[in-house]
Amino acid sequence: MQSGERTGPEGDGDHYFTAQPASPADLRPLRVRLLDRDLDLVTAPGVFSPARLDTGTQVLLRESPPPPEHGHLLDVGCGWGPISLTLAMLSPQATVWGVDVNERSVGLLERNAARAGASNVRAGRPDDVPDDVRFAAIWSNPPIRVGKTALHELLLRWLPRLDAGASAYLVVQRNLGSDSLHRWLDEQLGPRGYTTSRHASAKGFRVLQVTAPLS
Repeated sequence: MQSGERTGPEGDGDHYFTAQPASPADLRPLRVRLLDRDLDLVTAPGVFSPARLDTGTQVLLRESPPPPEHGHLLDVGCGWGPISLTLAMLSPQATVWGVDVNERSVGLLERNAARAGASNVRAGRPDDVPDDVRFAAIWSNPPIRVGKTALHELLLRWLPRLDAGASAYLVVQRNLGSDSLHRWLDEQLGPRGYTTSRHASAKGFRVLQVTAPLS
């Protein structure tokens, strides 16, 4: 892990990728607009971007194509839930898994899914997802600041669980290594038949598309 990283503009000293944040779990109201719908949600210190919908996630939500209507969808690093909630609203017949190592994030997603009426969201820690579940799509604003080793382990845990021909969309800030991550994905997954491409670029971010082989 890198030292000195905080949750964002209003970081409280916790790493957002800490399992159990030390800061008080004071719930705070957060009004956010997702898919032209105004939602009254809650957030708390000790999670990623606790005060607002961050720019990277905005880019991901705007640039990614609609997810499949059915199957299992995955949000890796769910935070307080904007990606999971968007997936759930776009695909109400699908099961959306929002996973995070941060226990506070998992609790916030549970609360916010209830507030949004998103009954198809399943919030949990990574080990809570059954091993036999495969995903029709993965959307993620991955925790780049967790460090390369941990980030690579995370991606190699989830990307191989894509359904045949399914895609993951990962938003990464350009100056935090999006191009080097692209090369690493090609090196690691290319020999296994996966393709990685730059799906979109906006506001200093790139959206990388990783597509599983058809068989």
